[in-house]
Amino acid sequence: MNNFSFYSPTKYVFGRGKESLTGELTQWMGSKKVLIVYGQGSVVRSGLLARVKSSLDAVNIEYVELGGVNPNPTDDRVYEGIDLCRRESVDGVVAVGGGSAIDTAKAIAGGVPYDGDFWDFFAGKVVMQEALPVGVVLTIPAAGSEGSGNSVITKIDGLHKISLRTESALRPKFAVMNPELTFTLPPYQTASGIADMMTHIYERYFSNTPEVEVTDRVAEGVLKAIITEAPKVMAEPENYDARANIMWCGTLAHNGVCGTGRQEDWVSHFMEHELSAVYGVTHGAGLAVIVPAWLTFMVEHNPGKVAQFARRVWDVVEDDDKKAAIEGIERLKDFYRSIGMPVTLKELGIENPDIELLVKKLHENKGEVIGGYYRLSAKETTEIYKLAL
Repeated sequence: MNNFSFYSPTKYVFGRGKESLTGELTQWMGSKKVLIVYGQGSVVRSGLLARVKSSLDAVNIEYVELGGVNPNPTDDRVYEGIDLCRRESVDGVVAVGGGSAIDTAKAIAGGVPYDGDFWDFFAGKVVMQEALPVGVVLTIPAAGSEGSGNSVITKIDGLHKISLRTESALRPKFAVMNPELTFTLPPYQTASGIADMMTHIYERYFSNTPEVEVTDRVAEGVLKAIITEAPKVMAEPENYDARANIMWCGTLAHNGVCGTGRQEDWVSHFMEHELSAVYGVTHGAGLAVIVPAWLTFMVEHNPGKVAQFARRVWDVVEDDDKKAAIEGIERLKDFYRSIGMPVTLKELGIENPDIELLVKKLHENKGEVIGGYYRLSAKETTEIYKLAL
């Protein structure tokens, strides 16, 4: 096990009706005037936004709004939010929605106190040292952004989709998590969220770091919980306990606990970011395609942890590592199909992907050689994209 630092200061407030505490929690995080960031209007139609505003009104917290954040959020909304916060002397940001709203809120929060272009942080030119405090009212369990220090934004000029990772600056001060708010999610969005949270675990689990039994078992346990609860939420969208378990799994998948003491990978996310940047596909669905292709490549190059994954998570009984790994990948693909996820680029709706462009952008954004579990150059990432066809 490697030395590590684990910092997870977010206050999670979980349960029915807890959005009514948003005002008190915003006051607790020290803000007097906030920017409310949300997506395409579902929080308006459901009445959630009105309830959040009412809770802010109750404790005399002022607010301004930035709606219309798109899935695969883009830099234009971030610039708009930064300007709005500065004009209105905002001292905090509250995201109401899923990962796109939260990631946009985080990027805004980091950009407001910075004199330069917020994209400097995402481009790796500057390390973020400070940000406005961020609070979250979560409506979509998927990205895990409610408990992470990460943000993913696409720069429209050049379609560069980049993930920024911070230890502390962008971790939300609080996250309100009411599973009832997820009851009306469309099945495809629910399933995409499940694929996304599972991949957050894979990116940490597939590691060459030895003697990480505790974090391995934590990761495997959360994965098995997802596999158990996912069919329930797909069949019974208003099953509170199943929704609650899935929601908490999404947080545990990405708050860092599954990555302690080990080197991480993140290639599957990097490869999918190019897919969703170029083709606009849903991130989780793209991951459901990329991950099996990445695992299939690893069968021939580094099968050990893939075989362990097959045996411990999918209960494969097979002594030969390669055979066990292959069977585990097939069971994973069967699971994805069972919840309505694609497992090939064709099923994702991309008949003739420009693999050369995807590979070019991938290595421009992430470097000539990428990956922690197995080092990949353009030759290998090209092969993985082809395996996804």
